[in-house]
Amino acid sequence: MITDQTITDQTTTGQTTTGQMTTETTTTRTDAAAIRENAMTTEIEIQTDSSLIHSNERLDDLQCNGYFIIQDPKRFCFGIDAVLLSGFARAKRGERVLDLGTGTGIIPILMSAKTGAAHLTGLEIQPDSADMAMRSVRYNGLEDRIDIVEGDIKTASDQFGRDSFEVVTTNPPYMIEQHGIKNPDDALTIARHEVCCNLEDIIRESSRLLKQNGRFYMVHRPFRLAEIFSLMVQYKIEPKRMRLVHPYVDKEPNMVLIEGYKGGKSRLTVEKPLIVYKDVNVYTDEIYKIYGY
Repeated sequence: MITDQTITDQTTTGQTTTGQMTTETTTTRTDAAAIRENAMTTEIEIQTDSSLIHSNERLDDLQCNGYFIIQDPKRFCFGIDAVLLSGFARAKRGERVLDLGTGTGIIPILMSAKTGAAHLTGLEIQPDSADMAMRSVRYNGLEDRIDIVEGDIKTASDQFGRDSFEVVTTNPPYMIEQHGIKNPDDALTIARHEVCCNLEDIIRESSRLLKQNGRFYMVHRPFRLAEIFSLMVQYKIEPKRMRLVHPYVDKEPNMVLIEGYKGGKSRLTVEKPLIVYKDVNVYTDEIYKIYGY
């Protein structure tokens, strides 16, 4: 997983207010951090149970369907990759969706607003993250559409049963094995490195969990594309659609969005590149649209 800070080395200090995007001295929607800062809410008037939010946590406005998410700033917080995946993935009315490694539940919550999925399940191995995700679901009143389940991706097909879902999504750890790891039990390490599962575990279990012709969606790093496609084909998930994400139009891609069909025929569509920034710390119109502005 990555955050806005890994997309560009630029930082910003724009000011925001809850629920709206602020500008500085122009009418242009500036400040790549505006969306992130708009999401950081400190005074929110919503009729709900405030006991769901612990003293060490914050409530972030997702700017989507009036939904919010509970996060702990000292742990791993969602980044733009999760938002892009929620916009890239497709779920038809009545379908069941499983998000592998759901973290604090960002993808199921966003997809519940953006798609007609009948039910979404988030699987998370870290108890604290799963607990936050459960409380976010309750906060938004989504208990009838979203379940958060604590469990291990490596045995997900045993937990849920094979051929159980029409759609599987995942925003997995990007870093290989022990590269740069200092504390393998740290929440940030588990989110960023393949400590609890690896790429093959994720693709193998996704294939087992998907119904025939079910769809697999993943966001990852382009440098692992060859490995990703090889494993997908090995486990009978045919790559069908791909989109590279570039921080700027003249920079190489640092993310890739992938769609695959279980048992699909061989034909890959490469969509036009998605550009994140049109200027320093200014999102492109398409990124604003994905975020919901």
